[in-house]
Amino acid sequence: MDVERSSYGLRVRTARSYEDAVAAVREALKGQGFGVLTEIDVCRTLKEKLGKEFRRYVILGACNPPLAHRALTSELEIGLLLPCNVIVYEEGDGAVVAALDPEKAMKMVEKPTLAAVAKEARAKLEQALRNLA
Repeated sequence: MDVERSSYGLRVRTARSYEDAVAAVREALKGQGFGVLTEIDVCRTLKEKLGKEFRRYVILGACNPPLAHRALTSELEIGLLLPCNVIVYEEGDGAVVAALDPEKAMKMVEKPTLAAVAKEARAKLEQALRNLA
């Protein structure tokens, strides 16, 4: 499965159902050392708060503790860019999974130590997305 790149993210399309994709993403992230710290059900939230219908869409806040520790040790306020957001949304009969590209996000902070952490995080997220195949 090829990982598509956008100006700020990484994305794959899968034939898996939305439910299967969410479960598979959790496992793929776990396999790369990430845990899911937060989960926002966008569909439910928009329905509850605004009475609006929306496709099934979840935002997962994924964290790789060793990488987060390295980043926070290098730049305390980098927590503003953590955790790594990964989204899953329903599209047709399948789902789309996308992640914020850590290298793009960390370019805001010009520190070589953060660039190295971001590069490693990106590689792990790309592998997690490839593992969804």
